[in-house]
Amino acid sequence: MAAGAPRIFVSHLAGVPVFDPVGDQVGRVSDLVAMLRVGRRPPRLLGMVVEVLSRRRVFVPMTRITGVESGQVITTGVVNMRRFEQRPTERLVLGELLDRRVTLVESGEEVTVLDIAIQQLPARRDWEIDKVFVRRGKGGALRRKGEALTVEWSAVTGFSLEEHGQGAESLVATFEKLRPADLANALHHLSPKRRAEVAAALDDDRLADVLEELPEDDQVEILGKLKEERAADVLEAMDPDDAADLLNELPEEEKERLLTLMRPDDAADVRRLMSYEERTAGGLMTTEPIVLRPDATVADALARVRQQDLSPALAAQVYVCRPPDETPTGKYLGTVHFQRLLRDPPFTLVSSLVDSDLPPLGPDTPLPAVTSYFAAYNLVAAPVVDESGSLLGAVTVDDVLDHLLPDDWRETEFHEEGVRGG
Repeated sequence: MAAGAPRIFVSHLAGVPVFDPVGDQVGRVSDLVAMLRVGRRPPRLLGMVVEVLSRRRVFVPMTRITGVESGQVITTGVVNMRRFEQRPTERLVLGELLDRRVTLVESGEEVTVLDIAIQQLPARRDWEIDKVFVRRGKGGALRRKGEALTVEWSAVTGFSLEEHGQGAESLVATFEKLRPADLANALHHLSPKRRAEVAAALDDDRLADVLEELPEDDQVEILGKLKEERAADVLEAMDPDDAADLLNELPEEEKERLLTLMRPDDAADVRRLMSYEERTAGGLMTTEPIVLRPDATVADALARVRQQDLSPALAAQVYVCRPPDETPTGKYLGTVHFQRLLRDPPFTLVSSLVDSDLPPLGPDTPLPAVTSYFAAYNLVAAPVVDESGSLLGAVTVDDVLDHLLPDDWRETEFHEEGVRGG
């Protein structure tokens, strides 16, 4: 960048795509790395943490950055693909500096850091933290309390101190548009302290989605730091099969306490799933597939399929059953695939379209047989039916894949061998 280049606020860089000189995407910005300096000198920006396509986080020095503009970052094309490891003298700008309570040097007043600006030094390739955007009062970024102002780095103090009870509203707002899996990856790389603070700032539904994407150790750690009533609310917001898997990782006494705090209907679903062996169709299934009565129409089915909170696998087909139409249902009649729904008039009854030739899975079907079943019939979801012919739930392909991969597949993805090179 040329001398006099405009300053850039780091919140605008989170998730921004990183390209090489020929226009191929390398990855996305996950964080920025700075080194605090003695006195009130502005910290030097060392580089960016970039999440590449394999979800590995690598370090790209600022000397390899040739452009930061128009919602994208351009590199020289030379990227060391070894895993990023934070050094003791380094600070993650998004993960550690936002939401801190710092002090205005002139007045001694405490303020909250909402954002940080960086700027390239004139006639050089070095970058520094330039300004700090803060808010007066005790409100976080989302509470809108107190006056907001931009000050020089030297005008505040307190960044080098360990802070207890640091908020997370600004960091959460910065990561608002990330998919749950990407936010889970970002959360995993924070310190346990920051991880707990960010989890506390997320709403129940968002935290539930993120927990489903985290390794089991992180799930247990985060759930254990929530108040029990909040933990029960989050478990209710999770898919029942994921909630059952998480509860099975907890001590028996804690598991029962949380189940008692959950809504009876939600707790009943989870208890039912926990009664099956983990690596069986019953242990893999969700209890919330799309269930329709025989007199429902194609229009009714398509309206259910359009529900935004459904996963693509669950939306791929509907299950036609006699009342009651909540699992465990009345007699299971068959499945109607999404493509078939698109081919028939809206007024057509789903009972006339069912595929009854496809044999359902039993709840005790072992994982190898479930896998073969999916492969043989080219399915993304499959019904699970008990001996009496009632639909118990549905197994989706993502749950099958989770159990086919090594138990530590998320950890392997997050913790690949190697150290950061310069």
